Order: sequence, then C-alpha cells, then structure tokens
Amino acid sequence: MLLHPLKENIKAFENKVDKVYQTEAAERNILKGEISKLMELNRQISDEANNLTKALKADSKKQGNWGEVVLDRILEASGLIQNESYIKQSSFTDENGNRLQPDVVVTLPDNKHLIIDSKVSLIAYNKLVNCETEIERIQYLNDHITSIRSHIKNLCSKNYCDLYSINSPDFVLLFVPIESSFAIAVQHDIELFEFAWNKRVVIVTPSTLLATLKTISSVWKQEQQTRNAIDIATRAGALYDKFAGFLDDLKKIGDNLDKAKDAYSDAFNKLSSGNGNLIGRVETLKKLGAKTSKQISNEI
Repeated sequence: MLLHPLKENIKAFENKVDKVYQTEAAERNILKGEISKLMELNRQISDEANNLTKALKADSKKQGNWGEVVLDRILEASGLIQNESYIKQSSFTDENGNRLQPDVVVTLPDNKHLIIDSKVSLIAYNKLVNCETEIERIQYLNDHITSIRSHIKNLCSKNYCDLYSINSPDFVLLFVPIESSFAIAVQHDIELFEFAWNKRVVIVTPSTLLATLKTISSVWKQEQQTRNAIDIATRAGALYDKFAGFLDDLKKIGDNLDKAKDAYSDAFNKLSSGNGNLIGRVETLKKLGAKTSKQISNEI
C-alpha cells in the first residue's frame, strides 16, 4: 500500500515519455515529408528554369506552348474548374468561315465569356537579358517592344469579341508569362498599354491574371450562393403552397365527416326513435313469434 503512489507516479512518467516519443516521431515524419516536398519543388523549379531557357532559345511555337503551361498553372491555382468555369482550345468559326482557337475561354455569370490568349515571343527578350553592349541592349529592347506590339495587332485582327457564339467584353486578355519581360517593355514604351487597349487587348502577367481569375472564382461562388438562396426560396414557397393545400383538404375532409355524422344521426334516429320506428317494429315481430337467432343490442 505504501508503494502504490510511487507506482502510479512511475506509470504516469512512463506514459509521458511514450507520448513525447510518439509526438517527436510524428513531427519527424512531418518534417521528412515537408523536406521531400521542398526537394520536389526545387526539382520542378530547376526543370522549369531549364525548360524556360530552352523555350527562350527555341522557335515561337515552343514558346507559345511554354506560355500555355504557365497559364494552366495559374488556372489551377485560381480555383476555377476546367470544362465548367473555363474551356481550353475551343474552336470557333468567324463570319468569313475562318477557324479560330483561343487558348482559354473563361465562362462568367449571365452566360458571358472572357478570352485569354498566350501567344508570346521571347527571342528578343532573351537576347536583351544576355547582351553585353549598350548598342545591343537598345536594339534588342526595341525588337522586344516591336514583338509585343506585333502580337497585339495579331490578336486584335482575330476579332474574338465579335464571334456570334461568344458573349465577351470588348477586350481580350493577352497573357505574358514573364513579369519582367512586360515590365521592361512598358517602362520604355509608356504608350504600350494604351496601344493595346485601343486594339481591344489587355496585357496581363501571372500576378495580374491570377488576381483577375481569383476575382472571377469569387464571383462564381457568390453567384452559386445566390442561386442556392433563390432555389431555397422557391422550394420553400412551393412547400408552403403544398402545405396550405393539404390543410384545405383536411378541412374539407373534416366538413364531410361532420356532414356524414349528421346524416348518420338522422338515419339512426329514424331507425330507433319515434312512433313506428323500424327497431320497434321488428321487436314486435319477434314478440309475435318470429324465429330469430340474434338479439338486437339494448344499447341501440
């Protein structure tokens, strides 16, 4: 008995040690997992950096493909759902029969659409960031700005906003996947953004596009909540009308039951009360000697 408290203390200490060990083991596993994720992320970043370097030195088609990969990442991060909130590589035909295929068509509430195109050329930009002389820098900078303006004109000529099957705002988003490539262009060509706007084109980079798509995702959530509220109100109204109709039917049943009860009472009175009632007559027949096998209840 004297050692019992000591045993309890030892047991409690053992439990604490086990708990600490389990906690540390769990934390080590979590840390290991985070380190693995970090290593994988670093590997992806390295791979993407290599891919970007190759894309910069490759032709425009490969650069466009790389831009579409970055665009896909942003779409996934925005919370929008593919084939519900947006569609990739949809084909359309203009009034002249020409086939058009924007990279992404984002669906907005009220059956409206927003077009994103990611046709980007980074050859001049790559030469710009790798040049060594001031003369080369000026030349490649001008080439880079000219390339962007050329993309804007090309995108404007497609007239995406005028497609009969698309209810789009009066502009198209031109996605540039490298922030610095747009920043240096607009820094030295302050009229670039206005030039694009006049061509019904808005230039967006990863940060501005993500903010735009996040806003659209939020609008869709609010739209869904509004639709749910309207649906709930409609269902509640229908339920109320159904319940009111049910109460009316119950009242009719009650009224008919009251009428049936009154009719039953009238019929029973004619059967059992008054001079010459039927029960009195048949009882008289029994008294006169009619053979019977049953007896009418005295309660009637």
